[in-house]
Amino acid sequence: MLSTRAFLKGLIASYCAVVVAGVIILVDSTLGARGPGPGPVMRPSAPGKGLELGVVKRLTDRVSLYPRAVRLAHSGSYNGRIIVSVVSHDGREGTGEIFESADGGATFAHLATIADPRAAGGRGLCCGTLFEVPRRTGRTAEGTLLWAASVGQSARPRAMALRVWRSDDHGRTWTYLSSCATTRSSRGLWEPELSVDSTGRLVCHFSDETQRGHSQVLARVYSTDGGYSWRGKANTVVGRSSADRPGMAVVRELPYGVYVMSYEVCSTPGSLRCAVHVRTSSDGWKWNGPDYVPESVRQAHFEHAPTIAWAPGPGMFGRLFLIGQVLVLGSGEVASPSGDVLLTNDQRGGGTWSETSAPLDTPVPARDACSNYSSALLPSADGDSLLEIGTRYDTDGVCRAYFATAGLR
Repeated sequence: MLSTRAFLKGLIASYCAVVVAGVIILVDSTLGARGPGPGPVMRPSAPGKGLELGVVKRLTDRVSLYPRAVRLAHSGSYNGRIIVSVVSHDGREGTGEIFESADGGATFAHLATIADPRAAGGRGLCCGTLFEVPRRTGRTAEGTLLWAASVGQSARPRAMALRVWRSDDHGRTWTYLSSCATTRSSRGLWEPELSVDSTGRLVCHFSDETQRGHSQVLARVYSTDGGYSWRGKANTVVGRSSADRPGMAVVRELPYGVYVMSYEVCSTPGSLRCAVHVRTSSDGWKWNGPDYVPESVRQAHFEHAPTIAWAPGPGMFGRLFLIGQVLVLGSGEVASPSGDVLLTNDQRGGGTWSETSAPLDTPVPARDACSNYSSALLPSADGDSLLEIGTRYDTDGVCRAYFATAGLR
């Protein structure tokens, strides 16, 4: 088994070379993994909150990064099954690994491997995403699964692309569809994220290092034929400074006609360095809604690698869940606890957010490319529970994904 220390050092060297020093720091000691427990447990949680926590289990023995999860809701008799993807590396080969749960996330079985030839031979694979098409878009049917990732960051010369794969059989087999962005320069294209806007166009959001005068911006393109071709490149978030790096977008379409996006903005001076932001859109394409940093009553906010999710209840607008790598206070000091906390909001994201325990616990997460980095959150269809899939270093130095479910009511 490949030790991911060496791989992550290479990834960080290629991906973060232009990031301000200190934004991401590789730790020198491993973080111990919490193994499966005997059953539901209660642990001390964020101020005034408590959850019933389930058994923590390892998803796979392989290297696993960037976990993503969808609960099938547009796939007929397969509805309710949970599909999970991770980016994996074995030697010089990068692959997307697909897993399935037929019991609500209690157990997962390996389903398929996406072996992109452009990621083979040490060329590099990063930042996978997973999406179930909610309604027909162009030539792509409702219920199609799409998986996309960055490839080519370690190729010499570097020539990156965001390559999209599709599955018409609920994740069992995969075929290459297209690239939603490519570049011949040595600069990067990272972290694709897929959605369908209100007009039925497939949208690919991504972090773009190729624009002159900017370290990185958040950009987007759209497809009218279901992902076979792409056009209309536009910027979604551009930093105030040329050194700012908006990135790592996650988009959710809410059932009351609003889209919500979480993302980070790195290299901002002061206590909001690499802070997690949220903004909204009324149509999924124009992102000119309010932009803000979600904070709790003690002015704690997340830095790095956010993911956002929505669940029904308790109010008329449901509940938003937000996770990031590190929870920090307004002073920039790491908050206690950090690594096992979610922020939640029942008011469409407005006002103060609440702190509550996360299903997984990553003690003292480091600002590296593994520890509590870009975790997946998947609430149950009825909003009664929340599945989290997150990554951390095991004692053998390998970054692996773990999962657990917490009761919410």
